[in-house]
Amino acid sequence: MRGWAAGLLLLFFVLPVHAETLRIATFNTEMSRQGPGLLLRDIERDKDPQISAVVAQIASVNPDILVLQGIDWDYENRALQALQLRLQQAGAAYPYVFARQPNSGMASDLDLDGDGRLGGARDSQGYGSFTGAGGNAVLSRLPIDHGAVRDLSPLLWRDLPGALLPQHPDGTPFPSPQALQVQRLSSTSHWLVPLKLPDGGSLTLLIFQATPPLFDGPEDRNGRRNADEIRLWQLLLDGALGAAPAPPLVIAGGANLDPNRGAGRRAAIAALLADRRLQDPRPSSPEAGVNTVEWQRAGRMRVDYLLPSADLQVLQGGVLWPATSDQTATPASRHHLVWLDLALAPQ
Repeated sequence: MRGWAAGLLLLFFVLPVHAETLRIATFNTEMSRQGPGLLLRDIERDKDPQISAVVAQIASVNPDILVLQGIDWDYENRALQALQLRLQQAGAAYPYVFARQPNSGMASDLDLDGDGRLGGARDSQGYGSFTGAGGNAVLSRLPIDHGAVRDLSPLLWRDLPGALLPQHPDGTPFPSPQALQVQRLSSTSHWLVPLKLPDGGSLTLLIFQATPPLFDGPEDRNGRRNADEIRLWQLLLDGALGAAPAPPLVIAGGANLDPNRGAGRRAAIAALLADRRLQDPRPSSPEAGVNTVEWQRAGRMRVDYLLPSADLQVLQGGVLWPATSDQTATPASRHHLVWLDLALAPQ
């Protein structure tokens, strides 16, 4: 494939073997479409202004490692490969990619949201009306150790130590005991993706996108699930979910939770940010401070995160918040790209 070869060639110009810094970014692109195959169609047609804005913003930051949310998954990763080609054409080549089927859009045969109906988007393992809706992905200039990837997405919610399982007012399981027998914790995915560093070591990405802590009832199903999706990382670092990953590592993705405002169990993200095994560089922008999203009603919040392990040296970082002077421009996403520069060698 000529595009792959060109991307691999460009790798040696963009990320030399002895590079001393590594730029990592996470971006909830919100590129999910209304049905399977539509994202691939829109990327290949090259006429969609939102996708063009996403590509332009990624190329402007030009990270070496890019963790994406809100991108539809398909069995052959054709949409991801189409985006890979568009980015290469924009000057941001990524020869290595990773994506697996997310829980979002994974149909169940049960009423998982308790509305008394079957087959709705909220009856999937994670919200989604079709297989692969709104998944996660990695694009990288560092080789991905596919054989060492750990996928915690199949973990049942009830099997998480101390799970905050929802209940009816009488204390019975919500929505039903049968539903909680099959309900996975991850609304999208929880992945551990090791990357091979130039010095022979590895850097592990801990990737997720948690459910919004909204759109439920007094049982607080989504608020509880959101908190447990965030808390999973600390349990993993504790060794409570199998072998704890060795540093260096970076938690990358969307918590859908601000530590200071908005709905949800904010103590969950506050605890993660305060964990001494991690560091919170608090990347920011002149336009919006540490905020990473702007919702029409809730306003600006910090919900997208890059949290390196404490052993890593952070050189600089930021949140890409393009100027709003051109009101006719199509926004890439309500979320904004978050990036950090990490030191790979003593500075």
